[in-house]
Amino acid sequence: MMKRDTHVGSGARAAALALLSSVAVTTLSSAEPASISSVERVSPSAASSRSVPAPARTALRYDWDYPVIDYSGKAVQNDIARLQERIDRGEVKLEYHPPRGYLDSILKALGIDPSSQTLVHSKTSLQKDVIDPDHPRAIYFNDETYVAWVQNSDLLEFVTMDRDKGPVFYSMHNVEGGPLHLDREMHRCLTCHDTYSMSGGGVPRFLFVSTLVATNGEFLVPNLSRDTTDATPISQRWGGWYVSGLHGKQVHLGNIIAHSAREFEGVEKSRRGNLRTLDGLFDTSPYLRNTSDIVALLVFEHQAYMHSLITRLNFKARTLVAREHGAAAANASWDQFSPKVQRALKAMIEPVVEGLLFVDSAPLTDKITGTAGFEKAFEARGPYDSRGRSLRKLNLTTRLFEYPLSYLIYSEGFDGLPDYARKYIYNRLGEVLSGRDTSQTFAHLSPADRANILEILTETKPEFAATVGASPARR
Repeated sequence: MMKRDTHVGSGARAAALALLSSVAVTTLSSAEPASISSVERVSPSAASSRSVPAPARTALRYDWDYPVIDYSGKAVQNDIARLQERIDRGEVKLEYHPPRGYLDSILKALGIDPSSQTLVHSKTSLQKDVIDPDHPRAIYFNDETYVAWVQNSDLLEFVTMDRDKGPVFYSMHNVEGGPLHLDREMHRCLTCHDTYSMSGGGVPRFLFVSTLVATNGEFLVPNLSRDTTDATPISQRWGGWYVSGLHGKQVHLGNIIAHSAREFEGVEKSRRGNLRTLDGLFDTSPYLRNTSDIVALLVFEHQAYMHSLITRLNFKARTLVAREHGAAAANASWDQFSPKVQRALKAMIEPVVEGLLFVDSAPLTDKITGTAGFEKAFEARGPYDSRGRSLRKLNLTTRLFEYPLSYLIYSEGFDGLPDYARKYIYNRLGEVLSGRDTSQTFAHLSPADRANILEILTETKPEFAATVGASPARR
């Protein structure tokens, strides 16, 4: 049985990976009956202002492990909940267009660019019976929300980052004339989207798995299925996925198709890369694009990994503070916490700092070029500083980003962290970027990197500027 991840040492990003296999998005699990669905409920009141709220009467483990989060409660601080409100008010009119149904209209309403399309053909989904190499599952995303569509299915799937609750899951019947309602899901999706909750201490997370499978779903190589993060070498990524785009001499596991394990003679003979489009591999005409863009995949993996680190911190920090200092301490400042709590919080926060700064990220060894237009759409979202620089600026030659600090520092999930956690992160970033932290952990950042990031962040994140200018970083 896996133990609870109650301590992660500073500078040990590998430990964070072991404790939280945070990666990207699969869809709903097939392990539970389709009839099981969540019902949103109003959260119970705290027993008192000086105690942790009593666990809700629910079978969901999160409500017992993290009562201060109230995960089963109504989720309103996310893009899907806000879209539903706009639909209900008549501000958004969804249109149905075969063969994708409401998908095109949903993406437009959510501000998700079709160039973000990635395609996965492994049967890692509730809808596994209609997924195969000829009918891959399409996933579209922006900074906060992912939408999945499968051919010959009447179900659209969603996962979005809620400011308060972390990843929350929804589904919608993709049938013309049916009710335009995005229903909250929990049990079915969380069967896979938290592999630790059965033993306690888990958090809802995103999944991005590299899995070589045959057309019948059989594993081609035993034990090759693995979570993918920033640290995963390119050569071990994207098994079970289609990959379009140019990557030079670098190799990956995408686009590998075999009918059975017996036909699989070795990965080197089966690799197919540097494809501008996926035309010829399967019929791409039902999809919005004939691509599964390599740059979109790289960004997708990073942000899902970071979202999961942020979720872990949010759940565990809030619970620790409530347990040790009472629920009234939720808005307390760092100096009000006991030394014991400060030490525990530091252990939780340091992996987020390291993730934001791309510690241990696998380097690129050749130039990568997307062919779907994703780079342009992604970079255009900014924000920019007065010199036209942005944390979204892609490098794609030696590393993913030109300025290696994650753009998710602007995200709703990050802004939803407790004040004491955000301010600690800002102070730590101030130490690293100013050069006061000279530890080996951040040796990958050159003096120019640090100066550029510090200038960009100071101009584009007012809370960072105010925090770092007001107090020194703590160690």
